[in-house]
Amino acid sequence: MDKKISFTSADLEALFPGLRIEAVRREDLDAAQAHLDNLTKPRGSLGRLEELAARLYAMSGGRLPLSVSPALMLTVAGDHGVAARGVSPFPQAVTRQMVMNFCNGGAAVNVLCRCGGLDLRVVDAGCAGGPFAPHPMLLDRRLGDGTADMSRGPAMSRETCLHGLRLGLELAAGAAREGYRCLGTGEMGIANSTAGTALYCALLGLEPEDITGPGAGSDPAMVRHKAGIVREALRVNAATLASADPVTILAAVGGFEIAVMSGIMLGAASQRLPVLVDGFICSAAYVAALAICPDLAGYAVLSHASAEPGHGPALARLDSGVSGGMSGEPLLHLNMRLGEGTGGALAYHLLRGAAAVYNEMATFSSAGVDERTA
Repeated sequence: MDKKISFTSADLEALFPGLRIEAVRREDLDAAQAHLDNLTKPRGSLGRLEELAARLYAMSGGRLPLSVSPALMLTVAGDHGVAARGVSPFPQAVTRQMVMNFCNGGAAVNVLCRCGGLDLRVVDAGCAGGPFAPHPMLLDRRLGDGTADMSRGPAMSRETCLHGLRLGLELAAGAAREGYRCLGTGEMGIANSTAGTALYCALLGLEPEDITGPGAGSDPAMVRHKAGIVREALRVNAATLASADPVTILAAVGGFEIAVMSGIMLGAASQRLPVLVDGFICSAAYVAALAICPDLAGYAVLSHASAEPGHGPALARLDSGVSGGMSGEPLLHLNMRLGEGTGGALAYHLLRGAAAVYNEMATFSSAGVDERTA
């Protein structure tokens, strides 16, 4: 990461007592690769699928058979006060409308989760308009009625941000208790690409004018306006953003749903579960979570390259190979920029394939195949 962050294991323990995230071990990655090299195929011929399989083995601590089923996608929704600055072509009410669409099964993430075999839950982290009526698919984890306008001051207090992180940790722990073997994160929130852009700038030292994109469909004039609002948020919060504490930075320019997603990612890692990171906004949550605990990298799977222009430069700033993590190159390149967890739902197919290859392919000796002619 470009910005110097000072967050130690002691800090992690103080804020999240009992949280343990073990770095994936190099020896487990090597053992997994040795097994993959002994399968009936030329070495390395399955490319990144082999990388995924080795990482799944290391994430599990060597537990066999590898399993990523069942899987749960958590699509987290929240509103942003900065929406009042005209940074999105859609009104803030769309956040709430889309939450109901998720609950009614009509959104893209619903379709792709059904297709891919993932369960889906929608988390209300703080949509404007108050709590929703109870629904079997909806989890109420509200932090408020939308964040404050980050272009006028911090989006939330540090205490609220910590509460959001802890709620995410609890969601991941609960999913593990229910038997889920893989988690995914998705999001919904009008103006959350503005918050994500600000967070990338604050944590990675990027410039708003270089990475601000259209989000939900802004025209070039609105994109320029949006970059100016991000610049304003960075200026107004400059004293706070000078902190080396990633939680303080996340509170200043993040969002309720971003904080909860960061917590889910950390919680998945603490349970030794792979976590699918979706596109531009989910990756901003990942950057914040990675600043809190770099060992998260070993458990995070970057699902797809968002069509948002800032996604590539942001991922390029991340250290590659941290704690056995994959490089900053996402698995899929489909020119998508919807969010919701759609990219993660598609990438889940690849995790299932990687686990199946590791578990089910024959070795040269068991198949009676001469390795020299493979």
